[in-house]
Order: sequence, then C-alpha cells, then structure tokens
Amino acid sequence: MKFAVIGLGSFGSNVAKTLYEKGNEVLAVDKDKEKIEEVKDFVSHGVVMESADKENLKALGIQDLDVVVMSLGPEMEASILTVLYLNEIGAKRILAKALTEDHGRILKAVGATEVIYPEKDMAQKTALRLSSPNVLEYLPLVSGISIQEIAPPESFIGKSLRDLDLRNKYGVQVIAVKELIPEKTTFIPKADFVLKDSDIMILIGEEKMLQKINNLSR
Repeated sequence: MKFAVIGLGSFGSNVAKTLYEKGNEVLAVDKDKEKIEEVKDFVSHGVVMESADKENLKALGIQDLDVVVMSLGPEMEASILTVLYLNEIGAKRILAKALTEDHGRILKAVGATEVIYPEKDMAQKTALRLSSPNVLEYLPLVSGISIQEIAPPESFIGKSLRDLDLRNKYGVQVIAVKELIPEKTTFIPKADFVLKDSDIMILIGEEKMLQKINNLSR
C-alpha cells in the first residue's frame, strides 16, 4: 500500500518507520529539514514542505495514495487546514492525530476519515493494565465494547469453553486463543477446547463484563 505521513514528531516518525518496515511505500512530509533527514533511510521518499497549503499537497499527488496520516504536533491550526485541503483534493482516507476532544471534532468536521488520540489511548491502556494485571492487550471498538487479551483466571484452567459457558454467563465471546506451548493461535476455538495455564484468551464483549472476568483472578 501507499501511505503519506505528514508531521514527523515522535508519533509520526514511528508510524512512518513501521509502515515502511512492513513493506509499504511511505512518503514522509515535514517542514523541518532535520526531521526529514532523520527518517530518510526508513521511508520511500521524504519531502520538506509546508503541508497547510493545498497546492503543495496536490503537487505531491497525495490524493492518489491509499492513506494519509496527519500527525502534526502542537500546530492545531496547521493540522486543521491540512486535513481540510486533503479532503478538498480528494484524499482517499485521512487518519488525523488530535490533541484534544474539541480538536478531534473539528478534524472530523473538515474531512478526517478517522481521528486518533495517541496519548489518550496509551493512557487508557496503561491504566487498564495497572488496574487489571491479567489484561495483556486492549483494543477499544465502539463505546463500552472492546477486544482484550486476557490470561485465564486460575478457575478457568483445565476447563473447556463449553464448561465455562462465557457467552451465557458474561455475554462475551472467545474469538481466539493464543497457545504458547506449542506456539500457535486457534481462531474461533471449538466448545471442547480446554484452557491451559500457558494460554491467552482473546475476548470480545462489554468492558464491564470483561472486567468481571479479570476480577476472578484477584
């Protein structure tokens, strides 16, 4: 796939590098020449440019790329104008980093396909891990619903998914189980799947019900 990452702060530069490492074509854009120099060996192309300029964006052909990640830092006005112009020139998909909830609403209003809150998301994940040690990973979906990687409580070990009956008892669904010994992942495990102490459950459901499962380990 072809990506553009606009704004090479800590978040933007790491997104650009990771996308490139995964085999994607990445165009990195920043008005700071030093930042472009820092990532030039980890992206396909680097351009020193002011992004809050419609003609600049159009000249780069960004509208022909698959995804644009707008990751400008504290420059709120520049980020809003950049998203507005990206939308006006026909960018296919715009992921925009927001600094605040109000900033996010404005970005959405001027054309962002999706708004991301890196600091807020990381804070939520950190808080969840601290309060629920059994939660290994957390992916919020819609309000109140999430996918979580959870180490099985001791009372689950040696029991089959049929015996646990998590769907009826807690309203959650086991969508996969990561087995560490041997190392493999079973997607949509059958009812007779028996959990081991080395397994990791991947569950989807209401966060309050997932929390009840986490509390079983306390």
